[in-house]
Amino acid sequence: MRQFLIGGEIQTEDAESFQECVTRSYRDKLRPLCLCREPGVAMYIANIGNQLVIKRMPLSGGDHDPACPSYEPPYELTGLGALIGSAIKPDAAAGTAALKLDFSLSKRGPSTGTGAGGTQAGSVTNDSRRLSLRALLNLLWHESGLTEWTVHWAGKRHWWQVYHHLCEAAGTLSVRGEILADRLFVPEPFRADGKIAIEQRRAQAMSRLFRSDAGGKKMMLLAGEIKEFTSARSGQQLVIKHMPGFRLHLEEVAWRRLQRRFEVELALWRHNENSHLVAIATIEGAAAGFVSINEIALMTVTEHWLPIEDAHEERLLEKLARLRGKTVKGLRFNLARSQPFANAVLPELRPQPMALYIVPPNADAEFEAALAEMIEARPDLGAWVWRVSDGEMPSLPGEPS
Repeated sequence: MRQFLIGGEIQTEDAESFQECVTRSYRDKLRPLCLCREPGVAMYIANIGNQLVIKRMPLSGGDHDPACPSYEPPYELTGLGALIGSAIKPDAAAGTAALKLDFSLSKRGPSTGTGAGGTQAGSVTNDSRRLSLRALLNLLWHESGLTEWTVHWAGKRHWWQVYHHLCEAAGTLSVRGEILADRLFVPEPFRADGKIAIEQRRAQAMSRLFRSDAGGKKMMLLAGEIKEFTSARSGQQLVIKHMPGFRLHLEEVAWRRLQRRFEVELALWRHNENSHLVAIATIEGAAAGFVSINEIALMTVTEHWLPIEDAHEERLLEKLARLRGKTVKGLRFNLARSQPFANAVLPELRPQPMALYIVPPNADAEFEAALAEMIEARPDLGAWVWRVSDGEMPSLPGEPS
């Protein structure tokens, strides 16, 4: 059972006084220390859906002991490692991280509602200096803890949890000194009996889209689950779950571009009715009074909200979801698809944690060389490799025989 140093007192999670101590510390803005290591690792107390929980500081998972639930695998195993220190600059004292984006959140001149246009249609580059649009979605997922899974959570992760964790994570990230949560809209879980109040809160949050200042018109980010695409007079309309009656428009050219760039994500979503399609978009207020998409990126996730980028990862996660131990899903961020990364890590496996790698059927010699280098650089981790062109998936570590 974990122990924390809170307000000068050592508290154990199962102690009767623990929740009272956490409540008092939250009120007094005290920072708990996780005692998995000496002299302790700084944490913070978050209010998630009116429940106070102790969470690790942004991008601090590597500071915890591998046996600690707050531990995260080495960031260099995924696309996150290349971004820390350049596109992502953690501030340990403040408990936040400053971000550099490769897309704009402001716009000069008249609104055109161009949809998924321009150089950002793909929204994925191999630039470690700035976050692409989809890399930002990856980061929000990572900081929300939505890349982690154990079988004990089966049937317990729904949009309610996703919404609260995304909002909490956005509150620890900043862009040009502004907290990201102030520019990110995530639709709250819809309830028919709260429809009027929910719509009023949404209108209030989006009212800034229709204001201009000397610096131009500000845009916002929207992150939500796509319910469906419907035909419009010109192009397509995006219907977002938990936002009934609200539509986002894509011009025909932008719609065709979206289908080409995110062909795999759309195919995965349509192939498995239990999967979810998550969109992140920069949105702007049009002169006619409606909200339109400026840029957009997509990410497919499993029924447990774990991100997947192809059918091979989907098969792997289906098996991992049934194991008793913890799984941490790796994310690509800005890495090109031609570069390897740890698709998942089993941090609780003994005698040592295990990194899991998938080698796609079209992998070349450079991919194999880069993978061998990654594995060799981490002797503290075991390596499981599935070369898809060799045939069936090998047995997983810890998988019942």
